[in-house]
Amino acid sequence: MWLLAALLLADTSRAFAIALAPAESVWVTVGGAGDPVVLIPGLFGSAFGYRSVLPRLVEAGYRTIVIEPLGIGTSARPEHADYSLTAQADRVAAALDRLGVRDAIVVAHSVGAAIAYRLAYRRPDLVRGIVSLDGGPAEAATTRGFRRAIQLAPWIKLFGGERLVRAKVRHGLIAASGDTTWVTEQVVDGYTAGAARDLDGTLKAYLAMAQAREGERLAPHLGEIRCPVRLVVGTVGRGSGVSPAEVATLAGLLRSFAVDTVPGAGHFIYEEQPAAVVAAVQRLPSGDGAPLARPAAP
Repeated sequence: MWLLAALLLADTSRAFAIALAPAESVWVTVGGAGDPVVLIPGLFGSAFGYRSVLPRLVEAGYRTIVIEPLGIGTSARPEHADYSLTAQADRVAAALDRLGVRDAIVVAHSVGAAIAYRLAYRRPDLVRGIVSLDGGPAEAATTRGFRRAIQLAPWIKLFGGERLVRAKVRHGLIAASGDTTWVTEQVVDGYTAGAARDLDGTLKAYLAMAQAREGERLAPHLGEIRCPVRLVVGTVGRGSGVSPAEVATLAGLLRSFAVDTVPGAGHFIYEEQPAAVVAAVQRLPSGDGAPLARPAAP
């Protein structure tokens, strides 16, 4: 049935840019009908990465809304924008306001989850629950390793350009996965499409992300998140991108928190086992413990 939903989604989905400020626009992809599920990609993701999850959510009776944060996927890449996670959360909120979306389940991958956590405490009216796909309470958009690596950005075009980016992305996808059969040349094309369109802009945006500073830390605000949070992690590949200390922080400070483990999956759970993502959405409890999911129409 989800294959039929995929065909229907392809026929009915819409993708468009929402301008939020001069030079700042985010790319949005919507499809289906029903309770809203907002999907936020991670640093190297896009709506393309959720292509196997979206039709399954539509089949389950949800309206899907993918919002690519500034500098990610097809969204704009202004060099001098504020790329802090807090600013990204506020942009997601502004996009949802434009779309008239409230009370949504937010599915977010990796650092996208750190955006979702901030969205939940800053705009609780927008977030009904969070499904974090291997994403912890990050206090910065990039890791120290990423910040060191991105300092070499001026050399990327000189020594290989797009071909080097493709090779690095392909290696990273394989290394972080349990079942690597999903990493095809076409998939690598999809994951590098945004960078290929504007390599200079992408590198400058990544430099800006690496230098971004948060105006406030996330951890002191986790207790303000009233909605349930479900963390979904794989068991193989490089293992979870969420450290035991981060899990303990979430468990200790969030009002409602649960962890799902997906045997055989790595960091890219939505690629390797998309059904597990839909199952997590359907298991996410409401305030009274009742399931949020509604049966799909026959």
